[in-house]
Amino acid sequence: EVQLVESGGGLVQPGGSLRLSCAASGFIFSTYEMTWVRQAPGKGPEWVSSISRFGVSTRYADSVKGRFTVSRDNAKNTVYLQMNSLQPEDTAIYYCAIAGQRPPGQGTQVTVSS
Repeated sequence: EVQLVESGGGLVQPGGSLRLSCAASGFIFSTYEMTWVRQAPGKGPEWVSSISRFGVSTRYADSVKGRFTVSRDNAKNTVYLQMNSLQPEDTAIYYCAIAGQRPPGQGTQVTVSS
């Protein structure tokens, strides 16, 4: 069974930073592209970022480009999302997922507010 457990969210002031983690189990992590998606209150899911199987290729939504950095550690079966210069519009529940699949986890709440 695929399990993805997100962590690292919290309340941060505008301009602050957070690092999200997603621990994977139940599948061969290194063979899959991974994605981060988010869902803000009252809105649909928004793709945030993707990283290729070995981390060579990364992609970002225009809304986060230059502020967020995705990375992975295949030895630890973990994907990360470093978020800098956070803004109130980044407030959302953040989920990780195998590329092309629905996020199976609970997500982690990120709230950006003064």
